[in-house]
Amino acid sequence: MSDFFQNGVVSVLHRLGSSNLEQLERELEQYRHVNPIAFVLRCLYSELEGPALAGIVDELKRVKYLNEIVVALGHASALEFRRAKDYFKVLPQHVRLVWVDGAPVQDILKTLVEREVDVGLPGKGQSCWLAFGYVLARQQSQVIVLHDCDIVSYHREYLARLCYPLGNPNLGYEFCKGYYSRVTDQLHGRVTRLFITPLIRSLQQLVGNHHLLTFLDSF
Repeated sequence: MSDFFQNGVVSVLHRLGSSNLEQLERELEQYRHVNPIAFVLRCLYSELEGPALAGIVDELKRVKYLNEIVVALGHASALEFRRAKDYFKVLPQHVRLVWVDGAPVQDILKTLVEREVDVGLPGKGQSCWLAFGYVLARQQSQVIVLHDCDIVSYHREYLARLCYPLGNPNLGYEFCKGYYSRVTDQLHGRVTRLFITPLIRSLQQLVGNHHLLTFLDSF
């Protein structure tokens, strides 16, 4: 159920009309020296042969405000890693690949496990954290933006709208998440209104003020 329900502490920035993409990108270019943006793509090697990633790469060629692109590449052999490097060479930005299955990264994970640090299970989640660690270690970017490589209908407007709340230093946001409305003839949204929201409100009355409940109540 798509509507403008918004009465919690988390802002929802609705797309109420046609976006001025050029204006968004122009402002992000102006702010790139204040809040440089690192864009993380979590990617399986198999997605290089899929229909979505080629379109994403074509759109990224036109994006000028990114400080760096980090591709977290998973499920790739040494040969596939080299092919992936060639695949992403067409991008004009500063691009680096984190080869999740490579010996250097695996050695790091092994060392962490030996020191009883939970590294999680192999997969896209672990790949993301490795890419985040690379970005943080470089200390060249103030904002980290992430999305997958399977968005068939991708347009660079998605990226601009995702980056803007964080890239604009005047807005003061520290975290944002993109979403899109799924309008159908079924009861998806009404489950939230009729069950989840009353449940959260009841828990708030029983437990009192709790950060997690306050966050969930915003959705």
